[in-house]
Amino acid sequence: MPGYQSINSKMLQVPIGPGQEVYSRRGAMLAYTGPVAFAPSTTAGQGIGGTLGRAVAGERTAMMHVTGQGSVMFGHGGLHVAVVELNGADTLYVEADRLLVHDASLQVGTMFMGEQGGVRGVIRGAVTGQGLFTTTLTGHGACGLLSHGGVMELPITPQRPVHVDPQAYVAHRGQVQNKLTTAVGLRDLIGRGSGEGFQLELSGSGVVYVQASERKI
Repeated sequence: MPGYQSINSKMLQVPIGPGQEVYSRRGAMLAYTGPVAFAPSTTAGQGIGGTLGRAVAGERTAMMHVTGQGSVMFGHGGLHVAVVELNGADTLYVEADRLLVHDASLQVGTMFMGEQGGVRGVIRGAVTGQGLFTTTLTGHGACGLLSHGGVMELPITPQRPVHVDPQAYVAHRGQVQNKLTTAVGLRDLIGRGSGEGFQLELSGSGVVYVQASERKI
């Protein structure tokens, strides 16, 4: 059965069948064919412990469990959709409200931002408005990510870390460490700087997904 297919930059067609169930953002179904069923899900595949973690973390985007036999078209708010394939080797780190749909075969978790960057990770969540927790996806499968204006994939290597505006950050994958850095100069101190006094520095080996906007979902 073919995988996720982009109808256009803002709509995604996902096949549904035996062994190919998905979890989608509630209200993101645009159309479907075949005997497909939608049921509210409080766990999104995480189990009770994961559900409590999501509640504490504020990662509480309402999800639907999609089963049956057919295909479903997904989209949300006219936002751009990017497909990410996971092959079991990497973990994808992404905010819950960025997830449009993901395979039920993927393991979903919640990570405290302080685990990546210590105190700087906590500061990053406070400064960027991303919160102190993020959602993780691991295993074999695919997911659809939401963004303003589409995303660009930037490779991260040990020799070439990447600096990203925190508001343009969408997700990252791989063996990546992230920390918040500052670039405060005279113009920033007197209120005439670019407004980009904070950057997110990602180092290691992996990929970061950057949107073409500084807007939140």
